Amino acid sequence: MNERFKTNREFLKANFQVLDDIKTDIQKGIPGIPPQKKYDKDLKVIELPEIKKDIISKHNVFDCLKDRRSVRKYSCENLTLEELSFLLWSTQGVHKIIGNGPASLRTVPSGGASHPFETYLFINRVDSLEQGVYRYLPFEHKLIFIDKLNDMENKVDLATPRQPFVPNFASKGAVIFAWSAIPYRAEWKFDITAHKKILIDIGHVCQNLYIACEAIKCGTCAIGIYNQEFIDKLLGLDGENEFVVYMASVGK
Repeated sequence: MNERFKTNREFLKANFQVLDDIKTDIQKGIPGIPPQKKYDKDLKVIELPEIKKDIISKHNVFDCLKDRRSVRKYSCENLTLEELSFLLWSTQGVHKIIGNGPASLRTVPSGGASHPFETYLFINRVDSLEQGVYRYLPFEHKLIFIDKLNDMENKVDLATPRQPFVPNFASKGAVIFAWSAIPYRAEWKFDITAHKKILIDIGHVCQNLYIACEAIKCGTCAIGIYNQEFIDKLLGLDGENEFVVYMASVGK
């Protein structure tokens, strides 16, 4: 076996027996952190439309799974606010808060119901929304407007380099999703075993985006190649306690 692969191959394996010798922070009685980042109350808050079944145009799950593809070419057509609302709910929508703790049940599974992600959006073309950077508030099902971000297309191109099939496709989407991880939400319960679970969980999130897009006749493409330092700085993340772990573009 190539020695360069060895460490990362070990990371892929289950190692939860190490928790037998570790007292996790939850076991120590240390309070967890909030399941949603705080935000400046002076920021503009946008109400999202209620989720309704009639937003779906392709109802057959078999067809959604069969027809799903990574789509890298988009029209100039806008997404509606109802469509964006559905995609956000599909990927991080909250059904129930568990007890008085930080855990919640959502439209996607997460190990220990920790849901360690925040959803940021680079919005190009959505009805009634100005172009800029937003963050989703899953517990309120609302958006906050963060920044207008001048020259956004170029900055998204810089954030998503080296795309092997269609260069610079991401910035042409109507919306670009950027999911960050706040690792301590999972570390609190799972300590050093949390990090594999975080990466598994974000796969669930993006797969829901694929199926939800197919159901409303939109296209999406996951983006695993991105400039870590650049995108974190662009979103004002410290790169240690919160950082981007996955991206995806969406368009008609």
